[in-house]
Amino acid sequence: MINSQTDLKVVIGAGEYNNNPGWLHTQEENLNLLDETTWKSMFKESSISAILAEHVWEHLTYEEGLQAAKICRKYIKPSGYIRCAVPDGYFPDETYQRTVQIGGPGPEDHPAASHKIVYNYQLLTEIFEAAGFEVNLLEYFDEKGKFHHNAWDGVDGVIFRSKKYDPRNQGESIAFPSLIIDAFKRG
Repeated sequence: MINSQTDLKVVIGAGEYNNNPGWLHTQEENLNLLDETTWKSMFKESSISAILAEHVWEHLTYEEGLQAAKICRKYIKPSGYIRCAVPDGYFPDETYQRTVQIGGPGPEDHPAASHKIVYNYQLLTEIFEAAGFEVNLLEYFDEKGKFHHNAWDGVDGVIFRSKKYDPRNQGESIAFPSLIIDAFKRG
């Protein structure tokens, strides 16, 4: 059981990326969002300061996403948070939407065939609020295709597929955005 760190930060579904040095990087095989026994074997309740999930939640159904958020909430400290990034359903680009749609096609190294939902900022906020979190929107598109960006710091969790860090999204154009939120556990 991992509990020696006072500021325990966990990346869910890290893949081969290590964008967040000093964070515990996990994969589904050792920490499954939907299997609380894997959480109990690694952590005490209310022991994690932060969880980062970049392009993970879209691989869960709505109901599974809600269940996963509730499980995460049990293991996050009061005032801790989940930084969650998913493909943005309101990004006004047909090629992007075909790539991230439910069932695929997606890139070769990340088959979108396993995508079960496409989120917009309202739907992702709804799931995390229903699980008891307070949500802050960081990067997202609205219904009219307008991009919104609120200040956020990579020290609190780097999301590579973002306006802030992805070279494809620098300058005036955005090629591959993410809908990014921080969901805080209050109380």
